[in-house]
Amino acid sequence: MEQITSAQNAKIKQANKLKKKKERDKTGLILVEGTHLIDEAIKSGLTIQQLFVVEPERFAPELVEAAEEQYQINFKVAEVLSGTVTPQGIFAVIEKPDVSKQAEASQQVLLLDRIQDPGNLGTLIRTADAAALDLIVMSPGSADPFQDKVLRASQGSVFHLPIISNDIKEFVEHFDGPVYGTALEDAINFNDTAAQEKFALLLGNEGQGVDPELLEYTTERLTIPMYGKAESLNVAIAGSILIYKLKG
Repeated sequence: MEQITSAQNAKIKQANKLKKKKERDKTGLILVEGTHLIDEAIKSGLTIQQLFVVEPERFAPELVEAAEEQYQINFKVAEVLSGTVTPQGIFAVIEKPDVSKQAEASQQVLLLDRIQDPGNLGTLIRTADAAALDLIVMSPGSADPFQDKVLRASQGSVFHLPIISNDIKEFVEHFDGPVYGTALEDAINFNDTAAQEKFALLLGNEGQGVDPELLEYTTERLTIPMYGKAESLNVAIAGSILIYKLKG
């Protein structure tokens, strides 16, 4: 296995560039850290172009051999690549999932309007995966699902279902099913809504909620009652409750 001992190595510098969304969009590649995320990418049939590992003997041979190229790095190089305080010692450059043909037949969809917190986005992706939703549509202004913090929060679910960036209004106009949006006004208690075989659920920005213009395109507006003194629920928690309610 070829060794890389300098952070100035061209392959390391290129991999490090993938921390920026602009570079991920340009190349169609992402940088992933940790055995769990890499393993989930492999299980999802994604191409592992490069693997950078500190101690190859610590990891399963099939994990290492799944990559087209393998490189042994030292801890200093790992610190440069890592997005955490304590590097996990294994990194991969992976091709993004191809989701271009998976949106048309979707029956149960999560629509995200400018969800910006990586932890919230990762949790919602994980919940959508757990509930076996078909698709996530994200509006411009949302966090990138392939940034490090979202990848970690999703626990690899980002590889399990198609996630596309699109104009939500345009998607809703062509969606043949009820669309539910979260709102405080002119909304019904979510408990009064029945489960649906086909639906889209629209969740809004952490601070501003769903864009009022988008709410005009919803079939029904839902609210979750506050029985205690809390003013509202975190969008990831509220979204998770509503996803499972609509799933039934």
